[in-house]
Amino acid sequence: MYDVIIIGAGVSGAAAARELSRYHVNACVLEREEDVCCGTSKANSAIVHAGFDAAEGSLMAKLNVEGNQMMPELSKELDFPFKQCGSFVVCLDEESLPGLYALYERGVKNGVKDMEVITDKARIHEMEPNLADEVVAVLYAPTAGIVCPFHLNIALAENAYTNGIDFKFHTEVRTIEKMEGGWRLQTSQGTYETRYVVNAAGVHADKFHNMVSAEKIHITPRRGDYCLLDKSAGSHVSRTIFALPGKYGKGVLVSPTVHGNLIVGPTAIDIEDKEATATTRAGLDEVITKAGMNVKDLPMRQVITSFAGLRAHEDNHEFIIKELPDAPGFVDCAGIESPGLTSCPAIGKMVAEILREKLSLTPNPDFKGERKGLLDPDTLTKEERAELIRKDPAYGNIICRCEMVTEGEILDAIHRPLGAKSLDGIKRRTRAGMGRCQAGFCSPRSMELLHRELGIPMTEITKSGGASKIAVGTNKDRI
Repeated sequence: MYDVIIIGAGVSGAAAARELSRYHVNACVLEREEDVCCGTSKANSAIVHAGFDAAEGSLMAKLNVEGNQMMPELSKELDFPFKQCGSFVVCLDEESLPGLYALYERGVKNGVKDMEVITDKARIHEMEPNLADEVVAVLYAPTAGIVCPFHLNIALAENAYTNGIDFKFHTEVRTIEKMEGGWRLQTSQGTYETRYVVNAAGVHADKFHNMVSAEKIHITPRRGDYCLLDKSAGSHVSRTIFALPGKYGKGVLVSPTVHGNLIVGPTAIDIEDKEATATTRAGLDEVITKAGMNVKDLPMRQVITSFAGLRAHEDNHEFIIKELPDAPGFVDCAGIESPGLTSCPAIGKMVAEILREKLSLTPNPDFKGERKGLLDPDTLTKEERAELIRKDPAYGNIICRCEMVTEGEILDAIHRPLGAKSLDGIKRRTRAGMGRCQAGFCSPRSMELLHRELGIPMTEITKSGGASKIAVGTNKDRI
């Protein structure tokens, strides 16, 4: 029997697992997909919010600000990309100014540091030359930032794993029932028993909550459509640009990414299907139409891909993180929508503290809080790179020409803790396939490496696990 089973290997589940690994505990993460970061955590704005948006006094506001403050140090400990670039909320007309100042006041009450409302148009355009000419003021929050959601999620999970937390993939939880001394979970891979359950199942968290509690909750999947622009457009803005809801509608954000692209979106469309992550023509049209509200001359012809993600919108628009009063031993980590990515370090800490107290956990003296990410040859000098290639020629073999990803990086991604087992697994760890050609050239070479290193038959290699196989057979019969 486990002490703790965490359902879901997104940022919340991985953060809780990492914090739990600070203690002596027998814990496991159950994930229905083939890898970490396969749900909400992989498809979002990648923003580290400052904390002025959530309602004053809410748990969402508290954990947003705490997570924001934790992110810089966490990125150093776990070696993932993070940049504190700041954000603007743009006000386009005088009659909307009270709303801008209301956001400022809320941010002050929430504990956001160093904000200011800027009304000097010359200064605004000096800071962001491509803002709309109509701008009358902006709310500037320098503590906001951008992060790579894949690398954050993977880093948390890898560190939890190396500190002793088990991870079980392709393991879908189907039922949860109370048993003496804990819980019994029936899954697609058999039965698991545990003293405590942490429900970090994203858009499906209400299903598991409602299996065990008489006090029901309801989560609506809220789809967000995005466009990702080429790196040639990445410097169009230097900060995250938010729209202030007003007479022109809510608008969409425009932001640089930590990898040098530009992201535009999202929509906010409530749907019923919790698996519907495909973009729609209407959704993308809305993004394109609203994209230029606050930022002029957006080079939308530079779009290289579009995608959609689902946010787990709980009816009360609040994080639910607590042990259920009518289901002792069941800890919710539900309703984790935006700013969930920002909040995840604080969410993990809060969940672990609940379990530490309930299970009387003692510190793990062997806990290692640092983790080294994949070696990026671009960070080396010419001499250092030449020496690296001399020692390991794989780092001189370019697999992905768009992102200049080497064979050495892909081999590292495959063989490191909780390594890649699919093309998307390689892509999320190395960016091979994220460039202009969107994996058109590098996919066959990545498949060859998965086949060679893991012994997976070419016909069994998938894009993202499950039935997403790439090759269905050979084009010539062998004699």
